[in-house]
Amino acid sequence: MSSFKDRLPPISQMGPFIALAIACAIFGMTTDNFFTGANFALILQQVMVVGVIAIGQTLVILTAGIDLSCGMVMALGSIVMTKFAVELGVPAPLAILCGIGVTAAFGLINGLLVTRIKLPPFIVTLGTMNIAFAITQLYSGAQTVSDLPPFMTALGGTFDIAGAPVAYGTVVMVLLYLGAWFWLRETASGRHVYAVGNSPEATRLVGIPTDRVLLWVYVLAGVFYGIASLLLVARTEVGDPNAGQTENLDAITAVVLGGTSLFGGRGMILGSLVGAIVVGVLRNGLTLMGVSSVYQVLITGILVIIAVTVDQLSRKGAR
Repeated sequence: MSSFKDRLPPISQMGPFIALAIACAIFGMTTDNFFTGANFALILQQVMVVGVIAIGQTLVILTAGIDLSCGMVMALGSIVMTKFAVELGVPAPLAILCGIGVTAAFGLINGLLVTRIKLPPFIVTLGTMNIAFAITQLYSGAQTVSDLPPFMTALGGTFDIAGAPVAYGTVVMVLLYLGAWFWLRETASGRHVYAVGNSPEATRLVGIPTDRVLLWVYVLAGVFYGIASLLLVARTEVGDPNAGQTENLDAITAVVLGGTSLFGGRGMILGSLVGAIVVGVLRNGLTLMGVSSVYQVLITGILVIIAVTVDQLSRKGAR
């Protein structure tokens, strides 16, 4: 029979939860309004877009890749779905599917360039990031799309839990994380993602089609960016061509703070959710304290460097 200590998760997986607890404790003691249901609901609403992007980013990073295009692809998806609905008169559900289809297509392009031509993911997604940005600006005419149908903004609505207004989009984010967690943990295809990140050659030698796994990871990541597009539209109630310019870095930050290794093969999907919440808590708490947004960015950058350093040291220690 295994002991209680053996059943505890590794300390590396507990790091994001410990960081979140410390941040909450500090801001709870230094501000008056931090520990309120309404404030926590606001934090979750603020991170739901980046949180969903971080699911796709986590999948890519687990394979030892990285996706710099996620923010701009999300922005393109939001413009496609809103313009289709408003200007072309496409029914809102179909317009949403068209937007997600576009983001999935970008994921397919990324995956094909990585698996077929063997280009580095960093270079591929840097290129598609700029392509997505240019298409977004050209297609939208750099104009915001407004007067959206109610169906498209429904997830921005809220319902009360103990007096706190919880957004429906927040619930969608949590359900997506639970689904991704179950897939990665309990299915063979999910475990193949970890295997490819650990050792692509060894994975190929045991008969797992590594290129197919990589391709579908990028496509699935694109689908998550499309869902994030919908959440962005629901939250802002417009299609904004200037959105998505920092979400790629925010998503990578959430993934790294959540304990996923940038070297691939190690990480916990729920950690990315915690990482996104940690960033949201930091920005919210520092805002309540009256700290300038410049210092918020500074502190977030320091935390990312610390998280990557800890990951690197732990890898060296495991050798």
